[in-house]
Amino acid sequence: MKEVVLSVALVVLSALCAQGEVPVQPDFQEDKIVGKWYGMALASNSAWFQSKKQVMKMCTTQITPTADGNLDVVATFPKQDRCEKKSMTYIKTEQPGRFLSKSPRYGSDHVIRVVETNYSEYVLMHTLKTKGDQVNTIVSLFSRTKDIRPELVEKFRKLAKEQGLTDDNILILPPTNSCMSDV
Repeated sequence: MKEVVLSVALVVLSALCAQGEVPVQPDFQEDKIVGKWYGMALASNSAWFQSKKQVMKMCTTQITPTADGNLDVVATFPKQDRCEKKSMTYIKTEQPGRFLSKSPRYGSDHVIRVVETNYSEYVLMHTLKTKGDQVNTIVSLFSRTKDIRPELVEKFRKLAKEQGLTDDNILILPPTNSCMSDV
C-alpha cells in the first residue's frame, strides 16, 4: 500500500515540477466570479477529452456561493438530444483563487486555479485532475457572453501551451443554442 501511495505522490510531484507553479489571479475576489458563464474553450491531455472533443459544444456554467463559503459550480451542456448537468463544489483553500474538488462519481481529485479574470468578461482556469496514477491538465476559458475577443482566445492558447498541452489538446467549443437558457 505504501508503494502505491508513494508512486501516486511521485506522479503528482512530477507533473507539478514539469509544469511549474501555475499563477493565481492576484487579489482574487470570490464574490465577483459568481453568476453565469459560457464555456468557450477547453484544453486537456486526458484520453477522455480526446475521445469526446468531436461532440463537445459551448456550455453554460453557473457559479453560486454556498453557506459555508465554498462555490457550487453547475455546468449545463448539450449531450445528444438533451441537456446534461454536471455539479461540483469548489472548496476554498488558504490561497484565494485556488480550490479543491472531488468527484466521487469518477474517483478523481481536482486542484482548480483561477489564473486570470476581469470578472465582467472572461475567466481563465487551470485544473490539475488526479485519478489513481493518472494526472491530467485542463485549461478552460469562460466568458460572460456567447462571444469572446480573439485576444482572449490567444491568451487561453498560450496558457494551455505553457502547461505542456499541444494544438491537438486544444478545442475552441463550437457555439450552440442548445442548453443555453438560464441555468
